[in-house]
Amino acid sequence: MTDTNEHQTPESTDGGDEGIDTPPPSPEAATSDAIAESAAPAAESPAAVAESAVAVAESPVAVAESAVAVAESPPASPVDEASLTMADLLDEYMPARSLRRGDIIDGRVMRRDHEGLLVNIGHKSEGVVLSKEMRTLADEDVEALAVGDEVIAYVLNPEGHDGSAVLSIDRARGEQGWRVLEKAMEVEESVTGKIVGSNRGGAVVESEGVQGFIPLSQLVGKARELYVPGGEDPKEGFIGMDIEFKVIELNRRRNRAIFSERAALQAWKMGQKQRLVQELNEGDVVKGRVTGISSFGAFVDLGGADGLIHISELSWEPVKSPEDVVSIGDELDVHILRIDRDNLKIALSLRRLSPEPWETIEEKYSIGQTVNGTVTKLANFGAFARIEGGIEGLIHISELSPQMIKHPREVVTEGDELVLRILRIEPERRRLGLSLKQARDDAYEPTFDDGMDSAPPRSTGIFDAQSLEEIAEVFSDNE
Repeated sequence: MTDTNEHQTPESTDGGDEGIDTPPPSPEAATSDAIAESAAPAAESPAAVAESAVAVAESPVAVAESAVAVAESPPASPVDEASLTMADLLDEYMPARSLRRGDIIDGRVMRRDHEGLLVNIGHKSEGVVLSKEMRTLADEDVEALAVGDEVIAYVLNPEGHDGSAVLSIDRARGEQGWRVLEKAMEVEESVTGKIVGSNRGGAVVESEGVQGFIPLSQLVGKARELYVPGGEDPKEGFIGMDIEFKVIELNRRRNRAIFSERAALQAWKMGQKQRLVQELNEGDVVKGRVTGISSFGAFVDLGGADGLIHISELSWEPVKSPEDVVSIGDELDVHILRIDRDNLKIALSLRRLSPEPWETIEEKYSIGQTVNGTVTKLANFGAFARIEGGIEGLIHISELSPQMIKHPREVVTEGDELVLRILRIEPERRRLGLSLKQARDDAYEPTFDDGMDSAPPRSTGIFDAQSLEEIAEVFSDNE
């Protein structure tokens, strides 16, 4: 209340003698006068006013203190203030922020009719959503709206002609969509959308009410297969296809949104690989599909994560090219050879699904048996020949011919197909002794034109120390 005494002259001041200067009232007296003036109109009779004036005159300080205490104490409330939190107090005493055009707000439906919605937006007045501002909602969605349902709206006008805020659900969905995409880009989450068109550069996709673009280089899978380059109409099923992607660029001011299906697929595969490397164990046999072939092996999809079959693990037999063993798209069982959980790598094997040939060699072959073999390598002390799969044996130079020779090339060359006789089998050491001349003994009838009266002695297959050392070195290299 404004103290009117400050604007009065000494002559008009009540309680002073006319024409006599009086000292300015003390703070206590000023407060008493103010209390008396405010209390006088509320009095029911002149007597009450007089009694109040006497009381003020007798104890102005006490009355002032009482008045201040009354003024500062809030009205009685049934709410237990001790139980209120700071957030409750702020909500109660802090004024609500005024609405501004462009705000995205939450509200609850209070009423729905043919003209639109009346929405409680938590301000002094309600908000109104006209029917023309909710056209993005399907008819069934509009019919399903009931009192108390939450809606998100865009503020078109903070205060309409009747004082209610004018809102738009259509505009809110677009603005909210940009916010959803921005959040997804920040946390690197994938988003789903629908292909609504195409051009020479890629696919036009709509997601959360926002249209974006996926360049052709970022399209993979079925969408890439159905896309037709050159600006022609895409194949059937392309338009309307659901697609998952990551947001790689957003510019709200320029209305620009760039998406990538490839990035989403790579992220999904990484998640699958992280899961698989924890679930799989070395030695497991799982199903997979060949997805790629390179010079060093084949890649196999195990259900979202790729593993590698190195060329040496494709077959027990030597493999020149992985394409000689597998083709892209082949469905096959693979053996989990190794798992590197730190680097998320999975090594696979195809040949480990069958026994190693050396483990069963004694079941198939015996000493003295004749077999077919292919010469694979020549050395000073003999020739190596493969008889099956990964089994190679040595034909010592003394077992190549009945005649004395200086080098195996005098008798055989690499790639020759020969009939050989087995002299020794050592599965533990992965060694096999073969003989060419003894395999020919049955059909070989030596003739001697040099005057010799007897055939040269038949080789026993026993090598000297130097030969054995050389053989060991070559076998070691082959292993």
